[in-house]
Amino acid sequence: MSEITVVSSNKSFGGWQKICSHESTELKCRMNFGVYLPPQAEEGPVPVIYWLSGLTCTEANFIQKAGAQRYAAEHGVILVIPDTSPRGVNIPGEDASSDFGSGAGFYVDATEEPWKTNYRMFSYVTSELPALINEKFPTIPDKQSIMGHSMGGHGALICALKCHGQYKSVSAFAPINNPINCGWGQKAFAGYLGGKEGDSHWNQWDATELTKIYNGPPLDILIDQGKADSFLKDQLHPESLIAAAKDAASLHLVVRMQEGYDHSYFFIATFIEDHIKHHVKYLKS
Repeated sequence: MSEITVVSSNKSFGGWQKICSHESTELKCRMNFGVYLPPQAEEGPVPVIYWLSGLTCTEANFIQKAGAQRYAAEHGVILVIPDTSPRGVNIPGEDASSDFGSGAGFYVDATEEPWKTNYRMFSYVTSELPALINEKFPTIPDKQSIMGHSMGGHGALICALKCHGQYKSVSAFAPINNPINCGWGQKAFAGYLGGKEGDSHWNQWDATELTKIYNGPPLDILIDQGKADSFLKDQLHPESLIAAAKDAASLHLVVRMQEGYDHSYFFIATFIEDHIKHHVKYLKS
């Protein structure tokens, strides 16, 4: 297991907000992640909630803008915030656009050259990073949940739907619910996974398609979606996930359409307390 370096540490609501770095074996580069340790973590192991950020983000956006530390301290949970892609791996074009490459790993394991060596964010988020966190911090390994925003909402959903039983609950803010049927997803999947729109191998990375075949343990999904979100109509497609979930006996999906809210961190900060409470209900039961 790789060693971690503490890049920064700031006291917040009685706990500590840290940014750490380590050498990732999955991504073959040095990666940053944020970890918030609530005051309860000084007394013994506590549950963990993972947060996956959206396009163009690093680990810093959620840490600085969501205001989640207050509620993590109140409820005694660790927050872990990975970066959104490998960094500085010198792939031609990796920094050319905001919706592919750097800052846009889409939480899949790429199968296409030149991306497949480094762009393995699914395995990083679901396997390598949790193993590191459980070794280095006072966690309860079988008490973890996951949440995210936009591309990260897509990531949270597919992690929970693919890794049966690993996460006690899942939630998302304005997730990309059906990436095989939107521009962001089609661009990412064509690049990372190869093929074209309509190819069946894309389905294993699409929350709507995974919902249709889900046969894992009961899973409670909370989604908040702003009605004033400029990406709602063309990119996010919550109606697709809602339709798929109607026939999924083991899934309980709640989608809350929030009047007047957009795609920003102002929206996330408004409802982040609800999401942490949603997870705590399952993590502390």
